[in-house]
Amino acid sequence: MPADPLLRTGEYARKQLFGGMGVLRWSHGGRFRTGRALVAPHAGRRLLDYGCGDGTFLARVHDLFPAAVGVEVDPALVAAAAARLGALDGLSFVHAGALDAFADGSFGVAVCMEVLEHCTPDAVDRVLADLRRLVAPDGAVVISVPVETGPVLAVKQAFRALAGARGLPGYRERERYTPRELLRMLAPGEADAIPRPVYTTAFAGGEPNRYHGHKGFNWRALRRRVARDFTVRRTCFSPLGPLGPLLNSQAWFVCTPR
Repeated sequence: MPADPLLRTGEYARKQLFGGMGVLRWSHGGRFRTGRALVAPHAGRRLLDYGCGDGTFLARVHDLFPAAVGVEVDPALVAAAAARLGALDGLSFVHAGALDAFADGSFGVAVCMEVLEHCTPDAVDRVLADLRRLVAPDGAVVISVPVETGPVLAVKQAFRALAGARGLPGYRERERYTPRELLRMLAPGEADAIPRPVYTTAFAGGEPNRYHGHKGFNWRALRRRVARDFTVRRTCFSPLGPLGPLLNSQAWFVCTPR
């Protein structure tokens, strides 16, 4: 595993693991620990990290998965991760558009952490189709998404406001709920939702990028969608697993391809 100085150079690592608020460091640190524990039973197999960001998770499990591929839709992230971590033996980074070059069942295990909540419905379909094709029939897919419903939503919004007031990157411009929207998200069922804003930007090369923030995301609805293509073997939560979705930041689905 690379030393902390190397990990600290990652864009997401700086904000999530080494940022200015202890509660955020604790929550995201719990996410990485949970992810490592969930993939550890498959150590030694080839690992795919779909939506790898700056590659920090791949670096932190390199001792378990010496052969691994990180995938991103942003060419700049691919280049930055390769420059930062490409010297690690067996680790490579590719653009999502290059996945057609990989044979069916190329990977024994895949992770998709904090990605699908940002995807529009058509993008969710593409990601899940890629995962279903690329993971071996006896392999596993581990998905994490944020819990943005129930009491924890109010807690998260309060900490986001505090982080924004402190000027932390990524929190100064945050999504806000009306009182009616917040009330509706306190106890939604699988089919309940509020309108989700769609944001449009462009990658450095000019390719359009359409995505959601966290507002209105319903982890139960996403689990139902995942179950169309995968068997969801286990649902768990972090960083305080036994408390379930009420007071945890992330939901996890451990799946096998159908």
